[in-house]
Formats: sequence, structure tokens, C-alpha cells
Amino acid sequence: MSTVKILVVEDEMVIAENICLILGDLGYQVLEPAISFKESIDTIELEEPDLVLLDIQLAGKRDGVDLAEEINKRYQIPFIFLTSNSDSKTLQRVKNVKPSAFLVKPFKKEDIYISIELALHNYAEDIREEKIVNEELLIKDAIFVKEKNLFHKIKLEEISYLKSDHVYIQVYTVDAKKYIIRGSLTDLAERLPTNFYRSHRSFVINLNQMDAINTAYVIIKEEQIPIGKNYREDLLRRLRME
Repeated sequence: MSTVKILVVEDEMVIAENICLILGDLGYQVLEPAISFKESIDTIELEEPDLVLLDIQLAGKRDGVDLAEEINKRYQIPFIFLTSNSDSKTLQRVKNVKPSAFLVKPFKKEDIYISIELALHNYAEDIREEKIVNEELLIKDAIFVKEKNLFHKIKLEEISYLKSDHVYIQVYTVDAKKYIIRGSLTDLAERLPTNFYRSHRSFVINLNQMDAINTAYVIIKEEQIPIGKNYREDLLRRLRME
């Protein structure tokens, strides 16, 4: 079993290093800490952590809550807030992004351990439930989307791409329609035919609908779909464009 990989986002380096030492002692794999919104996104893209420990106060214009919103939008990983600021306004912003836990500084080693283990357990349970939903959605050559107590059939050949949106999947079709289904993009991608390809942690594209490509993105129906660093070489190799 692989070790849980954790990213610490904290702009006070002394605090960040102390947290990293604690995590290492607890047996987790610890990434180099990030201090800003951009640096955090770059690290998530490159390293694909299993969980993020995130301070609300960050260097730069965008704070930890902004980063949490981006994590919810683009990635499927749990996060835990670390902060010394627990006023009512901050708590309301935090609740809106639905963190796995909220730790107020100073906290103990045991507090971090319990929060992480509970976050990972609850996340695994959510994924398990989403997989059950996905098994009901994909039947042969179509995905079935429930709307107003009816399941509507969308043929796979009519899908341009799929985008992960936290615990939901956005399905975009060739006729510019968008459907929302609950589920895990990772699980669904494994069960799709080979013309569907994971171009990014948050995107699966239908290669048959691709209009153009460069090293940064794919164009489908005038939409730019990003190509993640960890997927680029394999995708270009598959398309024989290296």
C-alpha cells in the first residue's frame, strides 16, 4: 500500500517545516510546502497529493479559501484548514467550501493525525458511494442522466468531453449541451471506451471530437481543454505527435 502524500500550504516557513516534521513522524509522505495560491496549484498539478493541509492566510491576493474553492472546482482531493483566525466571518467562508476538517492553532500532533485519518476515511466512503452511482449510469454505449425522475440517454459518441466538479461530473455534448451527474470521474474514465482519454486530472476528452492540439491544451468545439503535465507525454505519444 502506498504512503499517503500530503501537501502543506503555509506561508510561515517555520510553522510549515514544523508541520512537515510532525507529518513525517506520523508516517506520511510530505511534499515541499507551498506558500501561495499559484505555488499550491503548480504543486497539486505536478505531485497529485492525496490531501492538503491548508492555512487560510496566504501570501498574495488569493487566500486559502480561494485555493479551497479551486481545489473543489478542479481536483478531487480532501483538504483541512489550519488557522489561528476562527472569527464568525472566517468560519462562514470556510463552511461554504466544505473542508474535511478545521484545526485552530495551536494544535497537537494527535489533533492533526485524527483530522487526517477521518478526512481520508470520509473521502473514501464518498468515492465508494460515487462508484455505485457510476455503475448505474454507464450502460453499454450510453450514459444515463436523471432529470425530473426520468433517465435520459446520452450516447457516448455524442460526448465531447467530461469535467470533474468535486463530487459531480459535467458532461458536455457535441451539440453544446451540458449535463450534471454525481460521481467520480476517475472511476467513470476507467469504464469508458479507448477513444476517451484522460488529458488532465479534471478532464476526460473524446479523441474522436478533437479539432486541434498543442502541448498545453486540446481544442474541441472551440473549447480549450487543458493537458496536465502528468498526461502530456502519453497523450502526444498516443497521437504520434512527439
